[in-house]
Amino acid sequence: MALARAEGSSQRFYSLSAQIQRERKDYYEMLERTQKGTMDVTPWLAWFLGCLLRAIEGAETSLSAVLGGKSRFWQRWAETPLNERQIKLDNRLLDGFEGKLTSSKWASMAKCSPDTALRDINELVALSVLRKSDAGGRSTSYELGS
Repeated sequence: MALARAEGSSQRFYSLSAQIQRERKDYYEMLERTQKGTMDVTPWLAWFLGCLLRAIEGAETSLSAVLGGKSRFWQRWAETPLNERQIKLDNRLLDGFEGKLTSSKWASMAKCSPDTALRDINELVALSVLRKSDAGGRSTSYELGS
């Protein structure tokens, strides 16, 4: 908590709690060793700072992959005229959209009518920006094209 406050920012791109969760066995061993030992907290602090470093490095790796993928995507489609809704939703997909993108979800996120959403999607499918996933019919969903 002290580290988070010292950053002076409400946003963090790393998750120390998630990293501690991944390393919980080591965390509890180090905590127990520190409590039952000489009460020298130096080894615990060294482990904790190492854990913080691993959390930041992991976030950096993930962020680089996302930003690199976005950069390549937008370089590829830079000359293609897209409307604001299409740009917004493509960015949502590039940022790791969870679940299946359907025309109704598109309409909801873009705050447009279902017909407009379907027109947006069909334009992107025709350009190969999006492609239909394998399931069809009422469960038609879309994903980024190649």
